[in-house]
Amino acid sequence: MPTVKEGPRALFAEASRWWVRLLPWGVAFVLCVTLLPTTVNVLAADYGLNGGVASALAVAQTVPLLLAVVRPLQAWYVIFAADVAGALALLTVEAGAGLVWPFPPMEIIGYIGLCLALGLRERHRTLLAVWLATVSATVALEFAAPDGASRSGILLIILSGVALLLAGALREQYEVKRRLVAQEAISEAERERRTLLEERARIARELHDVVAHHMSVITIQADTAAYRHEGVPPGVRDELASIAATARRSLNEMRRLLGVLREEPRSELAPQPGLRQIGQLVEATARAGVPVEFGPCDTEVSEAVGLTAYRIVQEALANVVRHAPGAPTHVSVSEEGERLTIVVVNGPPPSPPAAPLEANATGHGLVGMRERVRLIGGTVDVGPLPDGGFRVAARLPLAERDLT
Repeated sequence: MPTVKEGPRALFAEASRWWVRLLPWGVAFVLCVTLLPTTVNVLAADYGLNGGVASALAVAQTVPLLLAVVRPLQAWYVIFAADVAGALALLTVEAGAGLVWPFPPMEIIGYIGLCLALGLRERHRTLLAVWLATVSATVALEFAAPDGASRSGILLIILSGVALLLAGALREQYEVKRRLVAQEAISEAERERRTLLEERARIARELHDVVAHHMSVITIQADTAAYRHEGVPPGVRDELASIAATARRSLNEMRRLLGVLREEPRSELAPQPGLRQIGQLVEATARAGVPVEFGPCDTEVSEAVGLTAYRIVQEALANVVRHAPGAPTHVSVSEEGERLTIVVVNGPPPSPPAAPLEANATGHGLVGMRERVRLIGGTVDVGPLPDGGFRVAARLPLAERDLT
């Protein structure tokens, strides 16, 4: 299917405010309806030009200003040619002494408006070519200037150059700001994506220990089953050996693939925390000056669920220490049916902290919290409370989600 090429857009078409988008059209309309009758009257009455010729020149010099809102360069071709033709036409009549030549004032006003539109749309090279053409035509016309005429060529050269330069600078500044905003948006998206990947990598490093433990247990049980049980048939013995070999290969492949995620090799030797370590975490937070209430939970859960519950409480208490030091906090971990419910609620701090305890806090902890909960098929809800406190509530399945 052939693509439809989009036509040129009007000046300021990307502005957010409606009146800014309509501003170029309004200016062009005012210039057109003002300069058209004025040009006809001045050329016919003051300069003595034929009425039909004066009307044709006035239309060619003013109506294309409406086109300049969308296609300023094409409008310049018409207006520039009409201005030069008008100057040559004035040489055929006996103009009174003191009249402006080669460009009457109304032509200069329209041409400056056109130069502003050009500067807001065209490239620097095009603007330079337009100004050089203006200078060349004006200098050439100066050699044919009638006696007694008040020359306006130098004024047009200066004003057109200033208009082109000013509008071009404004356009360049707008483009720089637009690119900066676009780059900031891209950078923010990249930061969010990098944060998510870092949290997933951290989770993968921790869950790697859990999975590796289970795979090791499978390998050992399959290897030793024939020795721990008497009378194992040869077929079963061969199947157990095959299971052990497969588990061993899987364990090696997993370590090879996930080993690149390791940044701190020594941390591999430390056991991953679970529900039983939450009490120690609460005690450490209380020593930091946060009054915490906690009822221990003795529910048996898998290592992945226990690790996720521990990290949720850890991140929630860390946020209390950072953002609400001294606030009364309640930590609840309980079993509800087939779900493990974790709730961490803190009230408002006794007094607003003079400064944040961590000036460079990134706020990425909630991202990792959501990723952990999503990975094992749970749900999490976080948000502020009406009294100024904060609540973190998560529900985790007691049995790990089957991904097969």
